[in-house]
Amino acid sequence: MVRFKNRYITVEVDPVKLPKNEPWPLKTSKLYRALMAEVENLHGDFGVASITSGLAVKYCNKETRIAVIRCRHGPHRFVATSIPFIHNVGKDDVSVNTLYTGATLHQCYKFIKAYQENHLQKLYSSLKTEEERQEFAKSVLTLPEARNICVRETPDENNV
Repeated sequence: MVRFKNRYITVEVDPVKLPKNEPWPLKTSKLYRALMAEVENLHGDFGVASITSGLAVKYCNKETRIAVIRCRHGPHRFVATSIPFIHNVGKDDVSVNTLYTGATLHQCYKFIKAYQENHLQKLYSSLKTEEERQEFAKSVLTLPEARNICVRETPDENNV
């Protein structure tokens, strides 16, 4: 039996009319629909049929506006070429930038954490009080999904 190889694409979704430091509630379903519509627009029925079985939006952060998209290896090229052409997510005008493409979700989370730490250093200057800085750092650097995925259970020696 052969396993399915996946690719995980880390993207940044920036609403055009919203300031950078304001949270934007990004929904996985809206991003999924926008991505499917753009793949259909660029690659037609063949593109949609090839990505449908493996496409999923796995992670969205409303503070940093970062999302992780999972797709199968091979058809991930259809998704990757369609991402820059997404201009609407739901009713909002957006610009979508690809940040990283990886083979595992764990590697994407490591990249996101490093990216957020660098981004946090830049945003510190725009925050006025120390309380705002600590609250923002706490919200930016939390990746609850990463803890669930990265921790693997090992069988007990007594039960084996």
